[in-house]
Amino acid sequence: MELQLEPLKLEGIEEKRPLVIAGPCSAETEEQVMDTARQLAGKGVKIFRAGIWKPRTKPGGFEGVGVEGLAWLKAVKQETGMYVATEVATSKHVFEALKAGIDILWIGARTTANPFAMQEIADALKGVDIPVLVKNPVNPDLELWIGALERINGAGLKRLGAIHRGFSSYDKSIYRNLPQWHIPIELRRRIPNLPIICDPSHIGGKRELVAPLSQQAMDLGFDGLIVESHCNPDCAWSDAKQQVTPDVLDYILNLLVIRSEKQTTENLAELRKQIDECDNELIQILAKRMRVAREIGTYKKEHAMTILQTGRYNEILEKRGSQGALCGLDADFIKKVFEAIHEESVRQQMEIINK
Repeated sequence: MELQLEPLKLEGIEEKRPLVIAGPCSAETEEQVMDTARQLAGKGVKIFRAGIWKPRTKPGGFEGVGVEGLAWLKAVKQETGMYVATEVATSKHVFEALKAGIDILWIGARTTANPFAMQEIADALKGVDIPVLVKNPVNPDLELWIGALERINGAGLKRLGAIHRGFSSYDKSIYRNLPQWHIPIELRRRIPNLPIICDPSHIGGKRELVAPLSQQAMDLGFDGLIVESHCNPDCAWSDAKQQVTPDVLDYILNLLVIRSEKQTTENLAELRKQIDECDNELIQILAKRMRVAREIGTYKKEHAMTILQTGRYNEILEKRGSQGALCGLDADFIKKVFEAIHEESVRQQMEIINK
């Protein structure tokens, strides 16, 4: 399904990178919301975000103030002139948010992964013209992300955007959620006109990572940033460690280097030609390697050997990682490359064995 998209079009907001959406993780009290909003407005922020309903997998945590907080967002809009945005996860949330005059809705990672919830929200939005931003699902599943966007688009909404907030992983990492930049990059390739906004707060999980992640997003051509900003982050009722003050946010934004997307690439022609030649050589070498792998598969079949030889596989990963490091390549990158190569080798040997 090809998405039918229109620009987000927010009157009074310049169409330049980055589009900035900022505000606390949660609306906690009217005083906290208004204080944060006034500070952000004073820094030139045009779109204020705050969670009214906070989806929590585990019960007992703070799950948002609920409908009461919508009146505070309405007050922010009236006093500062900022657009206001919040997350919705049910049709009731949609109804209440629209009734309160919320300008932008976003859909969280847990909801994106639930087709029933997505369809419920899409049905509730039929006939409404409002920008809707869809966060990536918790797991690294691009098709699920696109499917959620398709459901909203299928309800007639055309002002859509995607929010990249990273992906959960069992592996230890400096990040709360792994960026896995290749997934939003592939989303951009598949849907070129879809605005993509980075959520460095949820990717990093620590306020000191917000700045470098924001710069990475800009370097990759992302359209905007949605950043959690609180008047007193250390006392926040949710996600305290990843929120920054409005002053710090302003400092981060002022330091961002925004590179042009419209520069001519004519001077890169020769270097790109060299890349093409390298790629052609890589494909030829891989084809040769797979021919050898198939010969090994034939030998294993004739001698009743198992396909997977764990010792040999571990030896390859360890040696190639060390070789890559000696050549200035990241060992983890080389490991991933050879894991993919080994997976294809096993697949081809399985074909030989099963003939």
